Amino acid sequence: MIKIRIGIVDDHSIVRSGLRQYFEDESDLQVVGEAGSGGEAIDLVRKTEMDVLLMDLSMPGQTGIDALAMIRAKAPDLAILILSGYPEEHYALNLIRQGASGYLSKQCEPSEIVAAIRTVAQGRRHITPAVAELLAQQLTRPDEGLPHEQLSEREFQVFVRLAKGETVGDIAEGLSISVKTVSTYRTRIMEKMGLTSNSSLTYYALKNKVID
Repeated sequence: MIKIRIGIVDDHSIVRSGLRQYFEDESDLQVVGEAGSGGEAIDLVRKTEMDVLLMDLSMPGQTGIDALAMIRAKAPDLAILILSGYPEEHYALNLIRQGASGYLSKQCEPSEIVAAIRTVAQGRRHITPAVAELLAQQLTRPDEGLPHEQLSEREFQVFVRLAKGETVGDIAEGLSISVKTVSTYRTRIMEKMGLTSNSSLTYYALKNKVID
């Protein structure tokens, strides 16, 4: 039997251990590596052959949001399944647009994670009923989405970092871009979202549970 090779990325070792143990009971799954941050995830993908990367979003340093774009550029055929503590309505559509193969809440059953891994390993998207409903709403009422859902991939990365209180310099260093570029993105974000300051941006992100 050809096994599905999985990489697990989460900053909590107990989560990684629990997932690994659960997957070991499935004859067609094999965990080939683990990482505890976005930066480690990029290194893992660079050094390890795998079929599916199961990745958290909220991690210290380089987040899953940052890592997604870089991993997608380095490994365009790798299936990336997001497993996050944030509900689907806050991140799923943005990340699927950015190249994620699927998005699961950590509230789901382990059996659903296994089913999703098998789906994305076949080159398909895993769409939960909640995400399907969000997609349907966007198709029928395209102008009613939340402002942050209209941001581009890079704008969304910068938006989340600004909302968490990072300085323009910190963001530039973290994303390996210039301070001037970050400032340009900040201006675009404020215009698109109708906001005027970093504090209002943070308030928006907290209110809409984009950050906690």
